[in-house]
Amino acid sequence: MENELNITTERIDDFVLLLGIMKQMDLPTILDRHILRHHRQQGLSWGWVTTIWLAHIVSQGDHRKQTVRDWARQARHMLKRVTGFTLRDTDFTDDRLGIVLRYLSQPTLWQAIEQDLGRHLIQVYALETETVRVDATTASGYHMVSEDGLMQFGYSKDDPTLPQIKLMMGTLDPLGLPLASEIVSGEKADDPLYVPIMQRMVDILHRTGLLFVGDSKMGALDTRGYLQSAEQFYLMPLPLTGETAQQMPEWIKRGDEEQGQLPEIHDSTGERVIARGYEFTRQRVAEVNEAMVEWEERVLVVQSLTQWAAKQQALQQRLEAAEAELHALTPPRCRGKRQTTEEADLRERADAILKRYQVVGLLTYEFERQVEQETRFVGRGRGNINRPTRVVERIRYQITRVSRNEAAIAALAQTFGWRAYATNAPVARLSLRQAVLTYRQEYIVENSFGCLKGAPLSISPLFVKRDDQIAGLTHLLTLAVRLLSLIEFVARPTLQATGAVLVGLYPGNPRKATAKPTANRLLQAFNNVTLTIIHLPDRLVHHLTPLTPLQERILTVLNLSQDVYRSLAFEIPNSPCPLRE
Repeated sequence: MENELNITTERIDDFVLLLGIMKQMDLPTILDRHILRHHRQQGLSWGWVTTIWLAHIVSQGDHRKQTVRDWARQARHMLKRVTGFTLRDTDFTDDRLGIVLRYLSQPTLWQAIEQDLGRHLIQVYALETETVRVDATTASGYHMVSEDGLMQFGYSKDDPTLPQIKLMMGTLDPLGLPLASEIVSGEKADDPLYVPIMQRMVDILHRTGLLFVGDSKMGALDTRGYLQSAEQFYLMPLPLTGETAQQMPEWIKRGDEEQGQLPEIHDSTGERVIARGYEFTRQRVAEVNEAMVEWEERVLVVQSLTQWAAKQQALQQRLEAAEAELHALTPPRCRGKRQTTEEADLRERADAILKRYQVVGLLTYEFERQVEQETRFVGRGRGNINRPTRVVERIRYQITRVSRNEAAIAALAQTFGWRAYATNAPVARLSLRQAVLTYRQEYIVENSFGCLKGAPLSISPLFVKRDDQIAGLTHLLTLAVRLLSLIEFVARPTLQATGAVLVGLYPGNPRKATAKPTANRLLQAFNNVTLTIIHLPDRLVHHLTPLTPLQERILTVLNLSQDVYRSLAFEIPNSPCPLRE
């Protein structure tokens, strides 16, 4: 019919912004360079399938495969305009998305993609390549456990009742950008995973003199020896086991004896004292690739004042709670109050309290055996005063005193807040203060894990079953972490350089301003952006929801042109209705 009017709408929200950032990352091109298409393959390339799927995951907060096809179908006009390709209905089937995951699960191919992408991002975004952080996390799911499968039961801080995979990740300061990742089965220990991921980080950054920072599990002597042999630096707290556990009391004693002479360590502003400490050097020897490596290591013995105060307060609370429970074991005689009639029972319950509150040796208690005698009539005959009587003894054990061992408490308090760190970096590269401040930023890598486990990625549970699908999807989600990290990395320095803030990112507090917006807040500001396609008899009209001033400001902050959205709105005269194509 000539007067037929058709109107269709497409929810595009932050999808265009995400595609714009990924085009800046050159992600489609890099993926296509490594995932080659078959000469008879039709439709989108694997690079664009992966890129659009990533945008869907971040925008919709859903990494299930079955939801992608319907979403892409309703956004086909926008996708054609942004990508320059006409989408087929079969481009995002479960089978094609499964092929993407199979490619991404291949270790050699995935490592080549990470290396290519990492080097490109460092060059394009002029990233600092001084400090690398390495750590592991787990992701669990409702999967069947097989003998050689990735999903295995292991130590987990999330849910130990579910099988899990383990993900080792290397990130780059200061934004926590993942550059390398390694997936192993969930029962694996962390220690052997550090050297392989470090080798890959060195291959990507292609330089010496990097500072690798990690937790105490990175402190294995072989790991430190590898970094020394590779001409790299390390910083980690020494694990309180073995040799360190034996030497730590002497190190703490030395620090306490020199308390007034220890150099104070100020925070990054230089206004507040956060720690004090000292350092000494020692010789280390390790075997690396059948060769002996010997080097000089600095041991930094540091007392955190914040931890000292927190542990002091916690100790006082434990002492007070234990004292109260000890006294409550022997209430005064009255109806309804259970009395302790056996000495062994009293000792057992009192010792359990001391152990539970970790105050054994800090509190002592004294008790006494109390006996009361009571004369009772024997037999029946109420009111008969001539009945025989007997004397009954009522025994109870009563805690009479709870005392604090002040000497032991003071000795324990002297150990609070002390930690030993090891580094092979020279003082000129990493001073005592710089080492403390650097390690205190360990939350950077934790932020990457939080991004992976929280909204919008929510890696757990993984909605795939086969091992190749599990590995491929995990790798895909680490690409999403890179995307979100770069959004924050671009936005925050731009705002701070101009002293500007963004207002309106918090729906519950529209006047709240921030100069450090999160990627999620920036993306959520583009909710309800709609593309409307009106098919008139004589023309085709594409109408876009007008951008708000906040949305325009965000695009500017992210170095994106407003045309990435505005170019979606246009008119075509005498255009045939696409519904009839």
